[in-house]
Amino acid sequence: MLLQRLALSRTALDSQRHACRLLTRPLTRAPQDRAHGSSFAHRGELRQAKRIVVKLGSAVVTRGDECGLALGRLASIVEQVAMLQNQGREMMIVTSGAVAFGKQRLRHEILLSQSVRQALHSGHSQLKDMSLPLLEARACAAAGQSGLMALYEAMFTQYSTCTAQVLVTNLDFHDDQKRQNLNSTLQELLRMNIVPIINTNDAVVPPPEPNSDLQGVISIKDNDSLAARLAVEMKADLLIALSDVEGLYNSPPGTDDAKLIDIFYPGDQQSITYGTKSRVGIGGMEAKVKAALWALQGGTSVVIANGTHPKVTGHVITDIVEGKKVGTFFSEIKPAGPTVEQQTELARNSGRTLASLHPDQRSEIICHLAELLTERKEEILAANKMDMDLAVNAGHLPPAMLKRLSLSPAKLNSLAIGLRQIAVAAQDSVGRVLRRTRVAHNLELEQITVPIGVLLVIFEARPDCLPQVSALAIASGNALLLKGGKEAANTNHVLHQLTQGALSMHGVREAVQLVSTREEVEDLCRLDKMIDLIIPRGSSQLVRDIQRAAKGIPVLGHSEGICHVYVDTDASVDKVIKIVRDSKCDYPAACNAMETLLIHRDILRTPLFDQIIDMLRTERVKIHAGPRFASYLTFSPSEAKSLRTEYGDLECCMEVVDSMQEAVDHIHKYGSSHTDVIITENEDTAEQFLQQLDSACVFWNASSRFADGYRFGLGAEVGISTSRIHARGPVGLDGLLTTKWVLRGDGHTAADFSEHGTMKYLHENLPVGQALAGHRDSN
Repeated sequence: MLLQRLALSRTALDSQRHACRLLTRPLTRAPQDRAHGSSFAHRGELRQAKRIVVKLGSAVVTRGDECGLALGRLASIVEQVAMLQNQGREMMIVTSGAVAFGKQRLRHEILLSQSVRQALHSGHSQLKDMSLPLLEARACAAAGQSGLMALYEAMFTQYSTCTAQVLVTNLDFHDDQKRQNLNSTLQELLRMNIVPIINTNDAVVPPPEPNSDLQGVISIKDNDSLAARLAVEMKADLLIALSDVEGLYNSPPGTDDAKLIDIFYPGDQQSITYGTKSRVGIGGMEAKVKAALWALQGGTSVVIANGTHPKVTGHVITDIVEGKKVGTFFSEIKPAGPTVEQQTELARNSGRTLASLHPDQRSEIICHLAELLTERKEEILAANKMDMDLAVNAGHLPPAMLKRLSLSPAKLNSLAIGLRQIAVAAQDSVGRVLRRTRVAHNLELEQITVPIGVLLVIFEARPDCLPQVSALAIASGNALLLKGGKEAANTNHVLHQLTQGALSMHGVREAVQLVSTREEVEDLCRLDKMIDLIIPRGSSQLVRDIQRAAKGIPVLGHSEGICHVYVDTDASVDKVIKIVRDSKCDYPAACNAMETLLIHRDILRTPLFDQIIDMLRTERVKIHAGPRFASYLTFSPSEAKSLRTEYGDLECCMEVVDSMQEAVDHIHKYGSSHTDVIITENEDTAEQFLQQLDSACVFWNASSRFADGYRFGLGAEVGISTSRIHARGPVGLDGLLTTKWVLRGDGHTAADFSEHGTMKYLHENLPVGQALAGHRDSN
């Protein structure tokens, strides 16, 4: 039934086949040809792969019961292969599945035959046993090859992609003439934009012989070795081997210490312990690694990945080709420095030592870093000049980002002052007792502050972020992983060296790591078992991308800074002009700059309104009229396309409201819960605004630009959070701490407090902090 649903009529299929042979290469820009002979060194280079072999293991193609094919998985794989083929790449598939498909067909035929015979011999006792005989693999393969190919052909036809079946044996590679014929056939199929579907001819192939490889040539024992041999023979750029495991582990998957290997190098073979082979097929991980290394030696890059996981199967192949961190990538070139996983492990281990230091020692590290910023300012500024020159010559950065990238002696001095403030705060951060309760006699409970763990801070062209965040991480005892923008690479390198130099004075140099490899931000966001909190510092687009990419890791920050200033009917003229000017014009690109100005209706056509407009015109602020404001004007400025716009420039939206309550409703509907301001002399109105508005920062008669950690006296901030749990608003040192509960007893058990026990709860508040809420035993 399945083949009837998928297959086209013979006439339609023939016409499709004819049309495919006439197709030229698609107009989509294809990867450029490259000289074959060396594999790709980095995952990012896989985007350049033009000729790709996709190997589908038995566990990928077959169902869990090993009788029949996993049609959903197969359909998604076909879709990805067809998409890459239509991009101008040359795709080949090495597939298993003929035995499983044939087993399904033969079982069906045997059951049908037995059922018919039983009906013919009804009333007799000859046919009591309806059990199935053991099916021989070669017979199953013979019965399944045609059906498997028909299925592939029907699926690919849905994407106007033609296929051709090629069955091979070991002799086709060992015999020179046959190998040349095979090569010529495949080259011609690829030239005609046809996807070859290749499989061993399991109907005639002899059983595999162990250790039968020829000198320097891999023998075809299974589809792993076939795919490797074929990839090298056809000079493929990439071999993708899909199996039922995530990739290569350092020990059998499922064991306690098993870790997925991101990049495997030929010299790392001794560090691997192999487990058993998969539930189906004749290969195992050891066979896959052997085949992968042989292909790598022949100049083909290899990735082993999971093709059975329901959440990733639909994009696993395209993710690999896009260079994403999927599965295990085989590379001949080992980088000089540690991998990002190793860096994270170094940071975590060193961070635990950092957290155990005395507060004075952490303060000393931060003060030393502050001194280095001023003592080595010439070195820092020279590196920054290199970055600035490169950025200006490239011409890609807008003026606002160039301003953030630039450092000056005054900026470095200001940084040093902020770091010294953090050093003072570090004296009372980690290990501070927040609550202390005497639960019972000789049983005391404490809630104390502790570091969060490993922080990942991703920042764009703002090198001053590096020492600020490093100081906050040191003060809070957190390990830190930094990923800076490439625009500030030289400056970041120098600042990181100074940071590690300061950390060295107490033996915790590795607690702050700078990621300088080609790691994509999306790949870093997948390290959910190693990173405890992600803090993005940059554009709203960067924050949104990270929030979308983070897999199981909390993200502290805000995606937008749509800040409002509401001018009430009782507002002071002088305060309005000062606050609106500062909120919009002091630093328009900042996340705490005003983006929408709300005006009470009664202020329209008054001298105050005229002064506001004149001031904004003088400051060259472009006004976008909201719908209601536009309706009051005969000749209005350009109407705002959206009331949820973060302009980040000398532009703002202006809208009219009837009351303070309407202003609050407008902000709740269109704001981003960042910072919002009311300007009024009416205290009752102001208090209602402050209480009703649900934003991280709410101000009365003060500029929105005050939403800043430095201005709040936090010394520095890692960002402004609009989250409703944990830290909110400007996040300084306290926002990088969490708590743990410490209970000190003297042999106490829960049974001591049961109905028949001898002890009673006291719950006495002790001097430090607020007492814990009363305990109730639910059992």
